Amino acid sequence: MSTLLIATGAFVLYLVAYHTYGKWLARKLFKLDPTAVVPSIELEDGVDFVPSDRKIIFGHHFTSIAGTGPIVGPALAVIWGWVPALIWVVFGSILIGAVHDMGALVVSLRNKGQTIGDIAGRVITKRTRVLFLTILFLALSIVLAIFGLVIAAVFKQYPQSIFPCLVQIPLAVLIGLTLHRKGSNILVPSLVALALMMLSVAFGNVGFLAEFNTYMSEISILNWCAILLVYCFFASVLPVWTLLQPRDYINSLQLLFALGLVVIGLIVAAVIGGAAPSPEAPRVALEIVAPAFVASPKGAPSMFPFLFITIACGAISGFHCLVSSGTTSKQLKCETDAQFIGYGGMLTEGFLAVLVILACVAGLGLGTNSADGILFGEEAFQSRYSSWSDAKGLVQKIGAFVEGSANFLKALGIPAAFAVALMGVFVASFAATTLDTACRLQRYVVQELAGTLANHENTGAWNPLKWLTNRYTATLFAITVAYFIAQLPGADGTPGKGGTILWPLFGAINQLLAGLSFLVITIWLRRRGLPIIITLIPAILMLALPAIAMSLNLRSYAGENNWLLFGIGFATLLLEIWMIVEATAVWKKIKGVIEPEEQDPAADTEAGRSC
Repeated sequence: MSTLLIATGAFVLYLVAYHTYGKWLARKLFKLDPTAVVPSIELEDGVDFVPSDRKIIFGHHFTSIAGTGPIVGPALAVIWGWVPALIWVVFGSILIGAVHDMGALVVSLRNKGQTIGDIAGRVITKRTRVLFLTILFLALSIVLAIFGLVIAAVFKQYPQSIFPCLVQIPLAVLIGLTLHRKGSNILVPSLVALALMMLSVAFGNVGFLAEFNTYMSEISILNWCAILLVYCFFASVLPVWTLLQPRDYINSLQLLFALGLVVIGLIVAAVIGGAAPSPEAPRVALEIVAPAFVASPKGAPSMFPFLFITIACGAISGFHCLVSSGTTSKQLKCETDAQFIGYGGMLTEGFLAVLVILACVAGLGLGTNSADGILFGEEAFQSRYSSWSDAKGLVQKIGAFVEGSANFLKALGIPAAFAVALMGVFVASFAATTLDTACRLQRYVVQELAGTLANHENTGAWNPLKWLTNRYTATLFAITVAYFIAQLPGADGTPGKGGTILWPLFGAINQLLAGLSFLVITIWLRRRGLPIIITLIPAILMLALPAIAMSLNLRSYAGENNWLLFGIGFATLLLEIWMIVEATAVWKKIKGVIEPEEQDPAADTEAGRSC
C-alpha cells in the first residue's frame, strides 16, 4: 500500500500547490490580466502566432516539455535510492520547475512572444543576448542529434510501436485542418483521434503491419535520424496549427489516457496484487523493492550534485524555458492561461516522474524478463540496477520504465502484448514531440542569433548571415548541423554516434540553462520593483549545481583525454561566468528601471475584451 500512498500523496500535494502557490504567483507576483492583448492576437500571422484553445496548447506544451526526460532521468536516479529521487521531483517541480516554466512564459508574453534568450539582451545587456542564444543553440543541437537516436532505439527495442507512431502524422494533419475551421467542436475530433490511436496500438502489429514494423525496425539509426529530421523541417516551417500543434495535442490525449491506465493499474496492483505469473500461481504483491537510500552505488558518481543533474525534466529543466517562451507564448489567447499551461503543465510532468519512479522501484518487482527467466521482487530491481554501468544505458532506462508500467497495466487484465506496445508508443511519442518542437525552437534561435549578428543597420553591404533570418533556411541550417553531429563516428569508428558523444554534456548544460533563465526572470522582476526572492534562490541554486557538476566532469574528461567534451564544457562554463558578470554589473542600477522599448501589454487593451 506504500506505493499507492506515495502516488496519492503526490497527486494531492500537486493539486494543493496549483490552487495555492500557483494562484498566488498568477495573481500577486505576475499579476496576470485577462484583458491584456497577448502576442498571438497582436502579432497573429497564421504561422507562429496563432491564438488557440488552451486545452490544445496544454497538449502541445506538456508533450513538448516532457519528452523522454521525466522517464530516463528518474529511471536512472533511483540507483541512489527512491527517497531522494522522489523528494527532488515533488518539491523541485512545485517550488522551482513550475515557477521557472510559468515565469519564462509570462516574461515572453510581456515581450511580444520573444524567446528568453532574446529578452536577455534587453533586460540585462546586449552582449548577454548573444551569450544566451549561443548556449541555446548548443543545447538544442545536442537535443536534435540525440532524440533521433532515442526514437530509433525505441523502435528497435519495441518494433510494435512503429506503425502507431507513424500513423499519428497524417491523423494530426486531419485533426489540425478540422479544428482550424471556425466553430469546430473540439470534443468529437478528440475522441475520434484517441480511439484511432488506441486501435493502432491494438492492431498495429498484426498481419502485414507486423512485417512492416519489422522492416522499419531494421533501418539504421543514422537513416532514422535523417528521416526524422526531414519530418522536423516540415513541422518547423508549416503553420503551427497544421502539424506541430495538433500532433502534440493528440499525443497528449493518448499519453494522458495511458497515464490514467497506469494509475488505475497501480491502484489495482496495490489492493489485490499484480498479474499472476501463471494460472495456478497467486497474484504478486506490489511493494517497493528498491532501497530508500544508497550512498555509494557501484560505479556511480556522488549523489550531490549529480542527482540534480540526472533528474531534470520532472523537477526543473532549462529546456522548458525554450518551449514556454518559444512556441507556447505565441499561441496563448489569454494571459491568465499562463498558470494553467506553465505551472499546471510542469506539475503534470512532475506527477509523470513520480509514476516513473514507482514503476521502476515497485512495478518492476511484479516481474521482469532476464537471462535467468522471469525475476520478481528485489531480484528484479537488482537485475537492472546492480551498478551504474548496468543502469545508465538508454535501453536499460527505457526498459525499466516500460516493463514496470506495463506490469501495472497487466494488473488490470490487459494483455501483455498490448501493455508493452502502449508503453513503447508512449516513450517514442514523447520523444518525437520534443524533437519536432526542438527543431522549431532551434529555428527561432538561429533567426534571432543571425539577426543580431547580421547588423541590419548596414543595409548597403552584403552580409553572409542575413540568409539565416529566413525561416526556411534557418530550419535547413538547424537540421543540417544536427545531422552532422548525429553522423559523427564513435570510438569504434561506427558512424551515427555523434549524439551519444555529446550527450554527457547535456545534463549540466540543460540545468545551467534553467539557472540563466531564472536570472533573466529575476532581473525582469527587479526592474519592476517586484519581489525577487522566489526566483533569486532557485537562480543561485541552478547556477551553482550545474557549474559544480560540469567542473567535476571536466576533470574526468581531462583524465580521459576527451578534449572535445572538455573544450565544449569549459567554453560553456566561461559563457555562464560571463553572463553572471554582466548581470552583476547592472544589478544595482536597474531596480525600478524598465528596460528600453518595453511596452505594457495592458496599454493596448481592446475595450471590454476579456477572456
